Amino acid sequence: MDHLEAAQEVLDSILGYLGFPVAVEIDRKAETLNIASSDPKLLIGHHGDRLEEIQYLVNRIIQDRIPDAPRFKVDIDSYRAAQEYRMIEEADTAAARAVATGESVKLQPMNSYQRRLIHSHFKDHPEITTGSPSDSARLKQVSVIPKNEGNLKSESDS
Repeated sequence: MDHLEAAQEVLDSILGYLGFPVAVEIDRKAETLNIASSDPKLLIGHHGDRLEEIQYLVNRIIQDRIPDAPRFKVDIDSYRAAQEYRMIEEADTAAARAVATGESVKLQPMNSYQRRLIHSHFKDHPEITTGSPSDSARLKQVSVIPKNEGNLKSESDS
């Protein structure tokens, strides 16, 4: 049994004991457990908080059982996929604004997974770089920074 099959079993058991009739499917390509539920709102929670907690819990259980198992995602009725798409769209809008104004733009606070997603999205961007604070806060704001920050301002001042 591999880590995703073990995680599927754990997740199905936990949700079953809690009284949630669900079907859990494995997407090996995306390293994701997809939950199909008749009432996903209860499992997603406010802004995906409960989904994050479920994912964290199942990953911790699997890491305890299989120490070298890679991390995986848990999604409910494609909620996370849609959320990631919206985050990338918002980041692209912020990047366009940053390039147009020559000033950095801060995005909403994000967890480490979301920050990695944004940093990875702009990794090879010709006009944008990203940064986030190095403190120990769980939620941090990513700054979308034009590579020529300040150049537009000084050009328009002349």
